[in-house]
Amino acid sequence: MAGDGEEVRNKQVLARDYIDGNPKETDMYFNTSSLSLKVPEGSKEVLVKNLYLSCDPYMRGIKVKIPDRLFYSFAPHSPIVGYRVAKVLESGHPDFKKGDFVWGVTKWEEYSLITMTESLFKIQHIDVPLSYYTGLLGMPGMTAYAGFYELCSPKKGEYVFVSSAFGAVGQLVGQLAKLMGCYVAGSAGSKEKVDILKSKFGFDEAFNYKEEHDLDAALKRCFPEGIDIYFDNVGGKMLDAVLLNMRLHGRIAVAGMISQYNLDQPEGIRNLLSLVYKRIRIEGFTVYDYYHLFPNFLDLVLPYIREGKIVYVEDIAEGLENGPAALVGIFSGHNVGKQVVVVARE
Repeated sequence: MAGDGEEVRNKQVLARDYIDGNPKETDMYFNTSSLSLKVPEGSKEVLVKNLYLSCDPYMRGIKVKIPDRLFYSFAPHSPIVGYRVAKVLESGHPDFKKGDFVWGVTKWEEYSLITMTESLFKIQHIDVPLSYYTGLLGMPGMTAYAGFYELCSPKKGEYVFVSSAFGAVGQLVGQLAKLMGCYVAGSAGSKEKVDILKSKFGFDEAFNYKEEHDLDAALKRCFPEGIDIYFDNVGGKMLDAVLLNMRLHGRIAVAGMISQYNLDQPEGIRNLLSLVYKRIRIEGFTVYDYYHLFPNFLDLVLPYIREGKIVYVEDIAEGLENGPAALVGIFSGHNVGKQVVVVARE
């Protein structure tokens, strides 16, 4: 462990420029800078050693800048920005002390001096793997919790469909629905992922959307009685097909639309009249509006994890040097489970 005030070499992953669409390894490069392991006198900044970095679908270029977005992952000659788990080395902030573990937004580097401490959460429970706070117990987990419970108001026995069900968000939505006594089906992008959804996560049904020529028929096969709740991560043709299969008073929570992000001309939705005929409620949301519920989320999910009632699959890349390849891989479905980059294990 480096000592107080010591100058250390700090390896970083930087962006060459703004990007348009999915990142490529050539969009990133490595740099080593020096950093003093000291918090400026009188500041409320927090100095951390980064342990685990999260690779997530929002870490890409977008066609339209979104007002009030917390951060963008790629900016010219700046470190990549995303979520992480870290250990506090020194702190000027009263809420964080040396030795604490935290999760929140950081730069892709070995050490970070954090000035925006409002995006930092202290990890109180370390009897579960710390890497879980990049996914299951972090931003993706909160997304699943908020969308499913706060927007969809689920009831026992309802029919739930989750798209991109093998992602960090979808994994948890499906399992929460099963624990409530719902029927759950999901879509994923490979036979292996479909098999794991059913064998490991307890989904009642699942299908590989890449092999389905008729999404409406696939949904009718999985949901002969129709769908009460749709947790949407993909948008586009899948959302259009789901609208035809919703039940009366169905609810749709829209967490993302990954099928649309790279399109110059977004796909139109043709079946919106179903919203009227079937009295469907559809609502988009962002997790930032629900972080005040984080303690409630932990109270619900942690006991399930400890009891083995919620399982979680991670895909671990070792070393910051393998971070760019790991990030690029999630956009082609290369990862099996939540993609995590291990910078250090402590």
